Amino acid sequence: MPDSRPSPFRHLSLRNGAVLAAAIGIIAIGSSAGVAVADDGVPSGIAPVAGAPALPGLPPLPPLPGLPLMGILPPPPPPVYENNLDGWIRQSLDIMRVHNIPGSYDSIHRNVMRESGGNPHAINTWDSNAAKGTPSKGLLQVIDPTFNAYHVDGTPFDIWDPVANITAACNYAAHRYGSIDNVNGPY
Repeated sequence: MPDSRPSPFRHLSLRNGAVLAAAIGIIAIGSSAGVAVADDGVPSGIAPVAGAPALPGLPPLPPLPGLPLMGILPPPPPPVYENNLDGWIRQSLDIMRVHNIPGSYDSIHRNVMRESGGNPHAINTWDSNAAKGTPSKGLLQVIDPTFNAYHVDGTPFDIWDPVANITAACNYAAHRYGSIDNVNGPY
């Protein structure tokens, strides 16, 4: 005669059954991990890694020649940028990527050529900003209050620095127009 007692597992949904199975699996893994932790020996068939800390009672193995300890590689060297318009734009784009500021090389170059002709020391002494005492400066002709508000960390706090000027102007254009890519005239 079959057991007539109700089973708690009889009406489990597929989801509840999966949750229960996962919980049982976690308990089983936790229990077996406790046994492995309590065992100080090396399981058979597993060799210690060269350079790894020694197990109690065993001397450490030397690192493999020519390989860094534990497979950690040194960081790659930082990029080297030319000290010219191409290098300033490329460095600015790398900083912009870190800060999620949109923009493309071609748009930055187009706007720089229109605004300053590529001269990082350009200054506008005749427009309405200059008349108010805040002339536009640098490659992308930024005024001091805009530079101060949109300066990007990782660049010098110097409006005359070409990379800082480009990056702050692109940050401003991103906030105002969506991207420097959308700027096709004075902004």
